[in-house]
Amino acid sequence: MNNVSQNLEPLKNKLRNHTLYSNIKTIEDLKIFSNAHVYAVWDFMSLLKFLQINLTSLSIPWFPSKKTSTAKLINEIVAGEETDEDQNGNPVSHFEMYIESIEAFGLNSTNILKNLNTLKDLKTIDDDIDKLDIKDYIKDFLKFTFSVIKRGKIHEVASVFTFGREDLIPDMFIPLIEGINSDNNDLNKLIYYFKRHIEVDGDMHGPMSMEMLSFLCDNDPVKISESTSIAKKALLSRIALWEGIENEIKKLKHD
Repeated sequence: MNNVSQNLEPLKNKLRNHTLYSNIKTIEDLKIFSNAHVYAVWDFMSLLKFLQINLTSLSIPWFPSKKTSTAKLINEIVAGEETDEDQNGNPVSHFEMYIESIEAFGLNSTNILKNLNTLKDLKTIDDDIDKLDIKDYIKDFLKFTFSVIKRGKIHEVASVFTFGREDLIPDMFIPLIEGINSDNNDLNKLIYYFKRHIEVDGDMHGPMSMEMLSFLCDNDPVKISESTSIAKKALLSRIALWEGIENEIKKLKHD
């Protein structure tokens, strides 16, 4: 799996050094970013739930999972993402935490939640995404995520989860957000969200995710090749999302 990771470094570096970050300077810029990024926060949970269903023991009667360390990883991440604590110690999912944080700095989430509430059927999800009142580049990002899930190859979903959603981003956004003049807006919740995201993921989840992917590929060259290919597509999908957001921000500045 180390060779897979090394092959992805050029795309990871492109994300790390993307010019989007230097273009987010105002609350209005941040609203454009969050209005798109929120869909990535949301669809991450469907990748995670696919892995939970397939890699932990959810059957009745119960039997142990095939690999306890992999089940432990997934259960830990589910607990952290689905039932974390907000700044006041109240139980909340990271998605709900994100929604609260964008509401706090003035972004109305009504349309976001309305859109997401229509996406309830995996069989029709592509058509349902097409009907959403969002930009095409966000639709493409969502469609990619659910295309991987619908294909149903566990090692591919695990690869997208491990490499395509690895925490390259939060560290970059914390200083960026802290530097925005927010006299009339509350960015504390958004900063808390990113810091909490890093804290909950911790140093263990990266190596454990790699172990999970190694277990699923089991030295099968076909699975390793498919995992590499889908990880590249996942990173390209994220880059396309960033470029779509950046173009919107640039358009706002020129209008």
